[in-house]
Amino acid sequence: MHPDHQRDFTEFVASRSDSLIRLAYVLTNDQHAAEDLLQTALAKTVRHWRRIRDNPEAYVRRVMYHEQVGRWRSPRWGRERVHEAPPDHGVADRTSEVETRITLGKALRILPARKRAVLVLRYYEDLPESEVATIMGCSVGTVRSQTHQAVARLRKLVGESVILEGLQ
Repeated sequence: MHPDHQRDFTEFVASRSDSLIRLAYVLTNDQHAAEDLLQTALAKTVRHWRRIRDNPEAYVRRVMYHEQVGRWRSPRWGRERVHEAPPDHGVADRTSEVETRITLGKALRILPARKRAVLVLRYYEDLPESEVATIMGCSVGTVRSQTHQAVARLRKLVGESVILEGLQ
């Protein structure tokens, strides 16, 4: 890799890693899996850096989305993870927030991977429909209809009030 390209890639990773790891975490719901997903996406990105360096973030997001969909389809996805000991720290009583997150999380897991990804990219990442369409490799109209269908399904599953609290 040319030294200038290597420097550009290093700067990109340093400046955008926080945002990208958050996206990876939302897609995987596991910190270690999120780190693996981001590392895989960055490894694929560096190979194509000369071609995509004008808009690398969109490329990385697209790679992460496709990688995660592939993992969801894998028969090994969803296996339990063994931990040596439970975490040892207390927290303030945030029962209603936790209940809302759990309810919304369960409802999101019921949605098909594509609809879940649309919601994550649109509402969590706050991306415009056109960028979501580019990442997912579909039309803006498909993004709109997938978003509408996903939100309608979530409303049926958990109710209007929980949806509004969870999206804030």
